[in-house]
Amino acid sequence: MYLILLSVLVPILTGICFLARKEFSDRKRLLAAVGADLILTGALVTAALVTARGESHTLFYLTKNLPVEFKIDEISVLFSMTALVVLLCGGFFSFAYMDHEHREKRYYGFYLIVFGVLNGLCFAGNLITFYLFFEMLTLSSMPLVLHNQSKEAVMAGLKYLLYSLCGAYMALFGIYFIFQSSDTLTFTPGGVLKLSESASAEALRLSDSASAGIPQLSGGVSAELLLIVAFIMILGFGVKAGMFPMHAWLPAAHPVAPAPASAVLSAVIVKAGVLALVRVVYYIFGPDFLRGTWVQTAWLVLTLVTVFMGSLLAYREPLLKKRLAYSTVSQLSYILFGLAVAEPWSVTGSLLHVTAHAMIKATLFLCAGAIIYTTGKTRVDELKGIGKKMPLTMWCYTIVSLGLIGIPPTGGFVSKWYLATGSLASHIPVFRWLGPVILLVSALLTAGYLLPLTIRGFFPGADYYTAKDEPPESGISSADLKGRRPEASLFMTIPIVIMTIFSVLLGLFPGPIIDRLMLLISPIL
Repeated sequence: MYLILLSVLVPILTGICFLARKEFSDRKRLLAAVGADLILTGALVTAALVTARGESHTLFYLTKNLPVEFKIDEISVLFSMTALVVLLCGGFFSFAYMDHEHREKRYYGFYLIVFGVLNGLCFAGNLITFYLFFEMLTLSSMPLVLHNQSKEAVMAGLKYLLYSLCGAYMALFGIYFIFQSSDTLTFTPGGVLKLSESASAEALRLSDSASAGIPQLSGGVSAELLLIVAFIMILGFGVKAGMFPMHAWLPAAHPVAPAPASAVLSAVIVKAGVLALVRVVYYIFGPDFLRGTWVQTAWLVLTLVTVFMGSLLAYREPLLKKRLAYSTVSQLSYILFGLAVAEPWSVTGSLLHVTAHAMIKATLFLCAGAIIYTTGKTRVDELKGIGKKMPLTMWCYTIVSLGLIGIPPTGGFVSKWYLATGSLASHIPVFRWLGPVILLVSALLTAGYLLPLTIRGFFPGADYYTAKDEPPESGISSADLKGRRPEASLFMTIPIVIMTIFSVLLGLFPGPIIDRLMLLISPIL
């Protein structure tokens, strides 16, 4: 219990102290304090995952029947370990990247608060605790979007706040009905809803509801009404995951945030929406309650529309970070599609893609940050020959890009293989083959918007001038050319290399993780 609380409270309280303190007289002291807190929090999270797994702890009661409860299960382990790697790498990357930014202390304060809130979200034991931290995550991460305080950043931050609050209130609306229809809000594999004797999953699928009667739940709420509630909650929590039609905040917020914050937003914070849907669909409603209903069909339609739309918009986008943001919109709905199919292999692929996508997309955003920091260029068409100036960064970019496309031996290939196989193995009319087709088209579009940077970066053409051959009319002196740094600092390159290695190892040795995932999903399907 104490380890769970410490892993949540230590980074939050440290971040608040940073915000309350006027200034650090020495930047090195600030970075030392942030680094120590990141390492300490990482150690606390690891210790909690090892020693407190499977135990349920109630902190206090909001009301007589609403406890604030924590519990670490296998889903908690998957999401918290993924968040831990990304937040540590993004935090240390910030040490170099943020030295040219203003209000650095404020950035680290909110970064640490987000770290603690994410730990609380992963360790939440019931729906009400989860919702509290879900709302706190929006409020604590919005300042990262607003950081540079430009007009674009302010508008993006307001859009992020508006969309997120609307989605959260849609979810809260559903929680009221669930509380009336169940004895508990505690996450339970297979769901907590209790159908009365007149209700069954098959009755929900009958088109003639008059002859079947309207199924009633134990709380007096009709099952038909609860299906509507389930769909509203899927839409609400899907906002954070960038699912159509509530996706517009994501491509607005990511480009204006500092690159390490964009990496955390795209790799981890949006996964809060995925985790919410896992908890609601598989631990509250139960997949049997939704399987074969109009809710499943509508959810599948929305995910496939988002997959294709996000890839197409990314293909057309000239700004590098905004292109990666649209890519996140598409790739997150790969995960949601597998969850909506609700078959063992598709769910395995979805959960595996949670980690694979986090490693890949965080690396891509950090690579973009290193390029922007070193060259000052933000558009893809301005980066001709970048592979000759920053070969290590661009090799990492290329490797993880292949993973996002779904090319072996990366983790992205394995997760997408399971997603496609699970879809084909399902018995859902049309979607069983339409899903893999759209995933394949999206993969081709992904290659179309990621690999041109690699091709032009390493093969700029005969008319390209390398640094030592810069033409005299460029106005760049030979002294400036000698002083150019070919790569970003070690604080930037080491996190990039670490997550690139993780993304490859996940593809080379997926067996142990897949075995654990299979054990994880067997009780919930």
